[in-house]
Amino acid sequence: MEKANLIVESGKKCPVSGMWKIAGDITTTQPLSKDLLMPTYCGKKVRWILLYPA
Repeated sequence: MEKANLIVESGKKCPVSGMWKIAGDITTTQPLSKDLLMPTYCGKKVRWILLYPA
């Protein structure tokens, strides 16, 4: 699986464990584990970009 530029929306399963960052103006990162649901941020759906796999 290609990991560069991997983008996943809130509510979808996390395809790769690693450090993820929100796409857009909000700047926050979060470690996420494979197969968990991608979280919302402040109650809103966001798009997450994989910074690096773990």
